[in-house]
Amino acid sequence: MAPSTASAVDGCVVLLCLAAPSWRAIPECVPPIRQLLRDLARGKAFPTCGFAGAGNASAHTWSNAPSFCPPQYTRQWDGPNGPVYSCDYDGAISVSVNGAPFSQTWWSMAGDAVTEFSPAAKTQLGTWDTRFETDFAAWLALQPPSQPGVPDGLSR
Repeated sequence: MAPSTASAVDGCVVLLCLAAPSWRAIPECVPPIRQLLRDLARGKAFPTCGFAGAGNASAHTWSNAPSFCPPQYTRQWDGPNGPVYSCDYDGAISVSVNGAPFSQTWWSMAGDAVTEFSPAAKTQLGTWDTRFETDFAAWLALQPPSQPGVPDGLSR
């Protein structure tokens, strides 16, 4: 039996890379993740990993603003029939480790991506790419202050 070469979208490589603190900083992760994002943009299925073990998995979901898109990446404008929403990212890849959420990588068809790490992942990693949190803090700073006695998101 001759060994076969790994596919650029090998599900096990993808799972390991997406669970890393920053896949962009790992040269071996950049090509398979970029290929994964191109494949997802073309409607191909998310790869699987038979060696992931119980509780370790990844899944893809298409974004749907405003219900499934982080607020800092949700855009709104007035349309002829009311507000229209869009998301800066086309989809999200969720990674679970030992059955618990670990990370969620938001990606766009243009090739951009940002990763949100769970509190447990942050504790385990110690250091991670903080772009998601930085973007959220910048968005939050631009929000109007809430009025006393009025629940957040409501105005008078």
